[in-house]
Amino acid sequence: MVAIKGRKSSTKNPPILSHEFVIQNHADIVSCVAMVFIVGLMVQVTSPWAYTFIAIHHNVSTSSEYEDFIVPQKYTTGWKDACAVFFYFLITIVMHAVIQEYIFDKISKRLHLSKIKLSKFNESSQLITFYVLSAIWGIDIILRDNLLLNIPSLWENYPEVMSFSLKLFFIGQLAYWLHAYPELYFQRIKKEEIPSRVFQATIGLIFTGAAYFLNFQHIGVILLVLHYIGDALQHGARIIHFVDQKENATRLAFLIANSAFIFVRLATVALAALVFFYGLGQTETTLDYTTGNFNIPAVRYSVLGVIVAFQLYLLFGFAKRTIKRARENKAPIISKIKPKQKVRRKEGKKATLSEDDDLPEVDQATKKNLRSRTASKTK
Repeated sequence: MVAIKGRKSSTKNPPILSHEFVIQNHADIVSCVAMVFIVGLMVQVTSPWAYTFIAIHHNVSTSSEYEDFIVPQKYTTGWKDACAVFFYFLITIVMHAVIQEYIFDKISKRLHLSKIKLSKFNESSQLITFYVLSAIWGIDIILRDNLLLNIPSLWENYPEVMSFSLKLFFIGQLAYWLHAYPELYFQRIKKEEIPSRVFQATIGLIFTGAAYFLNFQHIGVILLVLHYIGDALQHGARIIHFVDQKENATRLAFLIANSAFIFVRLATVALAALVFFYGLGQTETTLDYTTGNFNIPAVRYSVLGVIVAFQLYLLFGFAKRTIKRARENKAPIISKIKPKQKVRRKEGKKATLSEDDDLPEVDQATKKNLRSRTASKTK
């Protein structure tokens, strides 16, 4: 495997196993760990153990009686999925470092951004890459499984087995959100930015894991694609704001992103209510862990309530940011009032002088002498 350069902050070689050494060379270290599993496939003794981590398990496909007829493989969830998530978690860390080192770092050097903007640029660049790739992958699954044109299949066949692509999609999603935690250390994220990023990764992990292990994968992939499209446009508009300083391009980008953001929130609530409240309510059964059937009112209403609450939270944050930007755009008007305040102070000084002018000449002279004495005493 080709060695991957770490992100260097100085020309000196840090001590081995120090924090700086791990941060600079974390991609090489993780790639070596991943290579252990790949090399394990080549040895007969360790191949079953390595195969558990690399391959996709829990296949429930039935063999066909006809040799020329190929039956698509179907999968369910199981404990071996944790092994696959761990292996692809390592691959995600390596891919993150490669994309950051050879693409985004070179772009950011040409832009000459400040430290705050550079951190936001790196975050938006990584997220938009993940969102776009996941959305394209999810759309391909939706079209292949005919989920969009056959919406009743989302609840009529529950719990339905997964295709290979759908199962690998969710394993990749879980691996990505898990890798976001060590990246806080590898990317030297500032303390004030850690809570928001931890919250984002935790929310992604909870929603993806709930859709996967509760066998709501088909409705889950549709909701994830909607969410990723809306967020990808938001981060894309932010990148345009950093790269292109023209106000017209930035306003157009945010107009498209904000419109899509609101549409995605409403579409998510409508589709979730259709499936969890109406669709699955028609095929309601009892709870069965062996078959993976979680279609009971407590589970359905809890999932629907969490989805609606999260969409309202996103809309509240969106409205808060919009109002803040509107106030910042009106900020230059306040600066025009400051010269008037200086004029008022000068007018106040003139008023005190005019009061002396109203006095007789003798009183004006005595008052000036008193002022000069008090000034000399204070010195």
